[in-house]
Amino acid sequence: MMHGFLRVAAATPACTVADCTANAAEIIALAKEAAARGVSLAVFPELSVTGYTCGDLFSQEALGAAALSAVRRIAAKTAELELTLAVGFPLNLGNARYNCAAVISGGKVRGVVPKSHIPNYGEFYEIRHFTAAPLYPDDRGTREIPAGLLGADPVPFGTDLLFADEIAPDLAFAVEICEDLWVPIPPSSRHVQAGAVIVANLSASNEVIGKAEYRRSLVLGQSGRGMCAYLYADAGTGESTTDMVFAAHNLIAENGSLLAESALFSGGLLVADVDADRLLQERRRVNTFRNEGSYRRIPCALKARDQTPCRTIPRHPFVPADRNDLARRCEEIFALQTAGLAKRLAHTRAASAVLGLSGGLDSTLALLVTVRAFQLLGLDRAGILAVTMPGFGTTKRTRGNALALAAALGTSTEEIRIHKAVKQHFADIGHDGETYDIAYENSQARERTQILMDKANQTGGLVIGTGDLSELALGWATYNGDHMSMYAVNASIPKTLVRHLVGYCAEHPASFAEGETERKRFSKVLTSILDTPVSPELLPPKDGEIAQKTEHIVGPYELHDFFLYYLARWGFSPRKILSLAVAAFGPDYGRSEILRWMKVFYRRFFSQQFKRSCLPDGPKVGSVTLSPRSDWRMPSDASAALWLAEIEELERE
Repeated sequence: MMHGFLRVAAATPACTVADCTANAAEIIALAKEAAARGVSLAVFPELSVTGYTCGDLFSQEALGAAALSAVRRIAAKTAELELTLAVGFPLNLGNARYNCAAVISGGKVRGVVPKSHIPNYGEFYEIRHFTAAPLYPDDRGTREIPAGLLGADPVPFGTDLLFADEIAPDLAFAVEICEDLWVPIPPSSRHVQAGAVIVANLSASNEVIGKAEYRRSLVLGQSGRGMCAYLYADAGTGESTTDMVFAAHNLIAENGSLLAESALFSGGLLVADVDADRLLQERRRVNTFRNEGSYRRIPCALKARDQTPCRTIPRHPFVPADRNDLARRCEEIFALQTAGLAKRLAHTRAASAVLGLSGGLDSTLALLVTVRAFQLLGLDRAGILAVTMPGFGTTKRTRGNALALAAALGTSTEEIRIHKAVKQHFADIGHDGETYDIAYENSQARERTQILMDKANQTGGLVIGTGDLSELALGWATYNGDHMSMYAVNASIPKTLVRHLVGYCAEHPASFAEGETERKRFSKVLTSILDTPVSPELLPPKDGEIAQKTEHIVGPYELHDFFLYYLARWGFSPRKILSLAVAAFGPDYGRSEILRWMKVFYRRFFSQQFKRSCLPDGPKVGSVTLSPRSDWRMPSDASAALWLAEIEELERE
């Protein structure tokens, strides 16, 4: 696999009912096209060799023999292709006839899987023609197809077959057929417990109004429950329309998300890259997948090519790309943050909420959440104390924005200049006040936190933390300074998402301000805050402008959030994260620049863990947080050598 990706396809060839020779030719042609496009696994519809709508023709000896011949021909004609395919055909075996999938690889039929659930309702009358697969695991019945029927050797037969790659044995797939997905406990629920990372469904599902939506929900749901990729190949045009119409509704899903979907009545190939590594990592993380050891493992080549992934890698994995999805997500996040803070305020019977308002993004978001929490509790906004604390690096712009925002929201405001207190502290510790070192910067941050804590004591309130998830990942916070609070509402919000949350509020001011004039003023100040460079403002301005820009020092937050997501959520290696970043960011960041900031990220992430080991409480709103109490339990003395060595190796390539 290329960085864990495997290219797969759901294929719907043109069909001629009962003409196995013509159907085999179409399957072979589509298989060759799939191989040319770098596909490693292609799934064809149910009974694709004969056509699904043959009716009583399935009882004809000639059709059964022609189907076997066609499967053998498909195997022979695809022998040179670096492709595994699953095709549907009827199989007369012993006293029964089965609706089957033949898995073909390297010129051989590797295994045959019969359909477990035979429908007998409405327009589906398969029970007239086919027998259900032997029950698993109680009655396995016939275990092999005799030599000579599908090849020179006996072929494994049953629903307990797991087709595993010969080189990467953890990469395995299993098969179920159409109706098997529509029952309360699909066979794929067992397959994934046995180790199937991919489930192939060969289907002939007719189209009626509303069925496509339901079919999509089934595929998405099963892929999510099974933490697997699910390939659904549907029958299409060419099937008999005597009583049904088939629309080739092909679907490829991965862990509850839709990777690709064909338009109805389109046919052909639907191609996507599934991330097998990601699926395996997720299963190992949740630790609820018991290994089912009674399956037969069938060696099968699933060779991946070195090719550009045919899937979109989002630049901002914490931020939905669709604006409608983003709006819903913003509302949900605000609801979670608000509920958490409201509970804490009510539980502690806090008379006020105190926070430092700098005019930057993080403190702006914290204030907006606090306002909503007060609204939820029916409290007067005057109980929110927004403290501005100008220091040596504060600019007119940020100070003005902070005061304007508090005024627009109707909160209490107090300005406390920290210059004298910090200069006195410099004198106490023997600092000249002219050396712009870490002590110079952190003295200001700690003085501000002391002010907030003491104001909270004076007012009987809680200090609301403003720091975000990205800063926690990088350790970009002063220990026992802005690192500390009584409730940290932004602790699981990455910087890239903070910006969108504030932007959402600017576009939807009605929740925060009454009257057209007040809403315009509120949105205007938020827009100005969004346009302000991210900075702690701890160094003196240059010509009145911010001199200390965070992203010039630690690197672009969009890169660091990308690294954090794939490290903390998926446990990917630097090599894989680099490949994803190059695909996601394209020409905006060169490979060498991405590696440069990746090294910064890993060094800081490991060295700054001690700051995360004593974080205050804060609401979890997404799948990635760094709380030491639940989501990220890492020793503060862990070495980054292993990860940095891999990055250095990548730099030499």
